Amino acid sequence: MFHYRGTPGWYQQQFFQADFPKFPALIHTRARCIACRENHRGGYVKMLKLLSFLVLSIVAFLGPIGQVYCQSAFYQGKTLTLIQGREPGGTGDMRVRAVIPYLRKYIPGQPTIVIEFMPGAGGRMAVNHMYRAARPDGLTLGNVGAGLVANAVLGEPGVQYDLNKLIYLGSPNSASHYVFLTRREAGLNTLEKLRSTPGVRIGAQTVGHDIYINGRLFAWMLRLKETRFVTGYSGPEVDLALQRGEIDARANIADTILTRTPEWVEKKLVDFHAIVEIPRGDKHPAFSHLPELESFAQSVKERQLLAMLRAFRMMGSPYILPPGTPSEKVLILQEAMRKTFNDPEFKKEFKKLTGDDPTPLTPETHEKAMRELPRDQEVVELFKKIAGGDPLPVH
Repeated sequence: MFHYRGTPGWYQQQFFQADFPKFPALIHTRARCIACRENHRGGYVKMLKLLSFLVLSIVAFLGPIGQVYCQSAFYQGKTLTLIQGREPGGTGDMRVRAVIPYLRKYIPGQPTIVIEFMPGAGGRMAVNHMYRAARPDGLTLGNVGAGLVANAVLGEPGVQYDLNKLIYLGSPNSASHYVFLTRREAGLNTLEKLRSTPGVRIGAQTVGHDIYINGRLFAWMLRLKETRFVTGYSGPEVDLALQRGEIDARANIADTILTRTPEWVEKKLVDFHAIVEIPRGDKHPAFSHLPELESFAQSVKERQLLAMLRAFRMMGSPYILPPGTPSEKVLILQEAMRKTFNDPEFKKEFKKLTGDDPTPLTPETHEKAMRELPRDQEVVELFKKIAGGDPLPVH
């Protein structure tokens, strides 16, 4: 006999053995009916779990492919503009030229990369443009020297950017060595002669440029008399000015000298006087005989000044993006830069073009170093006087 229940969507049947003695298979107790229903539900749940697993597996498999496709689709056929805050032909330009083919290789879609030079004010013009005018679309990046950091920390006039809002992609170089030299015809072949001769003419690019600051620091720490600073050159033009006798001295990167003007060393056309090691204690094989500039320091303040210079210079030549660049574009370019720095062929090319081994800073290391910059106000004020255009401060 049938017993219907009022629960919508289902009914329960009760059979008795006495009523159907020949059909035992048709006899279902209440418990067995419920058990069947639960088994059916369990099977349905298992099927849903299996389908979910399959869907998630497919998504996980296709996700990276889709991501790569989207990245490639954005940069494919595009032109990426790289703005350099310097004149062409110098060491900074050679560093950039070593990076470009590998950076392009590791950006999905391999966009065309073109260079624009925007020299002026020790890199401030280029950084101001990146910060205020460049479109934050992932298609414009900049590269500038250590003046990017020094000018901002020192509060130099004309700085219109916030270091904490720029986006950093890393730098191919951080360690460096600067030497101070004079032309042989000037007859300043000893420190005694150099110190006793007033009016030595020291050449550089622009006020605030990395080479300008180092030249001023050498002159101040070595206690030269009434030095005159001649600016307005590109890096190679400073070399030509020295050879023509327009200037008497300059500071430069040690490996740049060995790469661009090796005859100066081989034929002894210049006299070398001192070196700045960055980091301290990192000896250069060709100039290890030179006295380190800190050995001339006569006060704690002078040593702190050199420590600040090293901290600024350890920031290298950073690649930057304008504030507001979409995070997905930032991650693509940062990863491409990491892969570039790790590429053995890039390291060979960098050595070939600059004469130095790369000492890269990753984006993460760059941001950490930025936060840890020394900012003692008294030392900052002294550094500003060294880096500026006024006469050097009196000891």
